[in-house]
Amino acid sequence: MISYPSRHCTVELQALPSRIGQVRRIVSAQLRYWHLDALIDRASLGVTELLSNVHRHAQPDKTCTVEIELLLDRLTVSVHDHDPRMPVVEDPQQIAPLATCGRGLAMVAAMSESWGVRPDGESGKVVWFTLPASASAVAASPRRGRRAGQEKPARRFAEIAHATDGLRPDHAPARSAVAG
Repeated sequence: MISYPSRHCTVELQALPSRIGQVRRIVSAQLRYWHLDALIDRASLGVTELLSNVHRHAQPDKTCTVEIELLLDRLTVSVHDHDPRMPVVEDPQQIAPLATCGRGLAMVAAMSESWGVRPDGESGKVVWFTLPASASAVAASPRRGRRAGQEKPARRFAEIAHATDGLRPDHAPARSAVAG
């Protein structure tokens, strides 16, 4: 039986709008390092929603910890905060069509494999979600050099800008609709 090591990254922060963008970039860079580029958009969206909830709702402070862990074929993203109140998923039928809040956890639930919340010690909680990671990406060592002929060379920016097939290139940078 092959044993794969766990890969883990932790970031502590104040859940302020400027820091949320920084954490999103850290998560994206870490997933690129682990060769999990296909998960960047969903992981970035999920961590943005969870940190936005800490910013909006957490009491007594906005201090939190983001952890991302890759174990076997599953990526887990979790946010630990110091507010013991458990979040509530709003019923989409009860949210006004033009409301600007109330859909975050429903989006996390829709884009993830699984998600949940659990108490964390005497005061606090952990909200987490998982994404499936391909076995081939997990088995690849992030520190191993590329072998000649196994992968296409990275495209240059000029080549990406002039792609005519209308498809997003394999190694295009992640983009977010959220400012920051």
